[in-house]
Amino acid sequence: MELISFLIDFILHVDKHLEAFVLAYGPWVYLLLFVIVFTETGVVVMPFLPGDSLLFVVGALCGVGYMSYPVACAVLLCAAILGDQCNYMIGRYFGPKVFQWEHSRFFNKRAFNQAHTFYETHGGITIIIARFMPFIRTFAPFVAGVAEMNRAKFTLYNVVGAFIWVFGIVTLGYLLGNLPWVKANFSKIIWALILVPGLIVLYGAWKARNQAAPSATS
Repeated sequence: MELISFLIDFILHVDKHLEAFVLAYGPWVYLLLFVIVFTETGVVVMPFLPGDSLLFVVGALCGVGYMSYPVACAVLLCAAILGDQCNYMIGRYFGPKVFQWEHSRFFNKRAFNQAHTFYETHGGITIIIARFMPFIRTFAPFVAGVAEMNRAKFTLYNVVGAFIWVFGIVTLGYLLGNLPWVKANFSKIIWALILVPGLIVLYGAWKARNQAAPSATS
């Protein structure tokens, strides 16, 4: 329970915790950032770690000179790319292991083929958009691996998505993170970064389900 309480407090007050870490340990903060982002994107059971809010805070700290903007971006970019690549490899390795029995209750051949087709056709944009979606960001590369998305295609979109995500949000934090209004309402901004993408995903799923319902009954 203490660990859960700490994680919740860290996510909601990541600005204060990260600033305190920088002041206490200096350059070691770059290793901490790498571990957090790599774990959040690369370990499928760790989707609750801060992502967007962490990058925004890093940008804000770079804006006041506590951290180096180019070094932070380089570290975060490497962590994001390697994390997704690791998650993809885990999915690609364990997918066939889990589904090796074609007629088992764990395997649906038709669903697997549909997932594979989807990721080959639309998977690229899915990998990029998922970067900005908490929780989905962690699961998308794993599912791409399970669906056996082409490795070269996944890597290309992984790099592009990571570049847009890291430089986009860190730069946003660098430019806006130290404005008085932003600092005064930072906890609300964190909740917005978590809830707004989640609501968009739920709406998309609801809309897709409603569109699929008439075709299923026809």
